[in-house]
Order: sequence, then structure tokens, then C-alpha cells
Amino acid sequence: YPDRMTDTPTPADLLAPYIRAVPDFPLPGILFRDLTPLLAQPAAFAAALDWLASHCADADAVCGIEARGFILGAPLAQRLQLPFIPIRKAGKLPAATFSQTYDLEYGTDTVEIHADALQPGQRAVLVDDLLATGGTARAAADLILHTGAQLTALLCLIELPDLHGRDQLHPLPVHTLLSY
Repeated sequence: YPDRMTDTPTPADLLAPYIRAVPDFPLPGILFRDLTPLLAQPAAFAAALDWLASHCADADAVCGIEARGFILGAPLAQRLQLPFIPIRKAGKLPAATFSQTYDLEYGTDTVEIHADALQPGQRAVLVDDLLATGGTARAAADLILHTGAQLTALLCLIELPDLHGRDQLHPLPVHTLLSY
């Protein structure tokens, strides 16, 4: 008998069962993708961090977008022994900041990074849980670039491709694990 290859589950196959769909949250008509079941399973959470880490070979720092990007980015940075850089909503960081305002469906929002968080030439990855329209990710990417650092990739566990968030981020490499 010839050798037969077995089907090895992909990281997406392993993690998809732990993403819960919550209808009508936070508003009617929205199907929210909830990571908390994944976070409650240490092996699944470790597998998610493994997948994220596999895209960080050239990174000098990990940046995370408030708030779920903190949940993924901080343990990723610790695992890789790299600095973690928070990107927060306006008014939450205590020292001098750079700010970037971006459009929402109804209004605007602002994110900030400490002005001294990254050094020119440092290579950073940007982590968040979900890529939707790309507005927040684009604003966070612009902040990183404003520091003089290089942005090597955006890493998200989930992507909603029908919302075309990748289009906002071109030519930045975008890596996502699950698409809905």
C-alpha cells in the first residue's frame, strides 16, 4: 500500500469552533464574532498565539489596538520577548501622544500612541481580533508609521471580507485566520 497522507487540521479548523456568533450585538442587525470562548480554552488560546507568532519573524515590537488587540497582543509580545505597544482611544495614554482621527459609519473616533513608543526603523506588527471595514486598523497603522517605525503586517484572527477592510490597508501585508 502506498503511503497515505492524513488530513491534518489547519489552525482555522482548530479555532473556528471557539468563535461564537452573537446576533444583534451591539446593535440590531449586527452579527458579533465573540472570542471569549476561545480565550476560555487554554489550548485554543495557545494555538491562536502560535498562529499569530508565526507571522512575527521580523518584528521588533507588537502593537495592539484597544481593547481586544490588547488581549491577543500582550501575551504574543511576552511569548516573543518583544515590547508591547498599546494603541488606545483618545485621552487614555498618560504621556505625549500622536493622534489619528478616522471616520466611523456615524461620526469619527480617535486613537493614540505614545510619541516615544517606537523608534525610527523599528519593525512592528499590528494585532487586533477582527478586520471589518479597516478604519481603525488604518488609523493605527498610520500612527505606527508616524513614529518612524516600519509596519511589517496586520494580524487578525477574524476577517469580514465583505466589508473590504483590506482595501484600506494596501499595500500592508494582512494576515487573517478565519473569514466570515
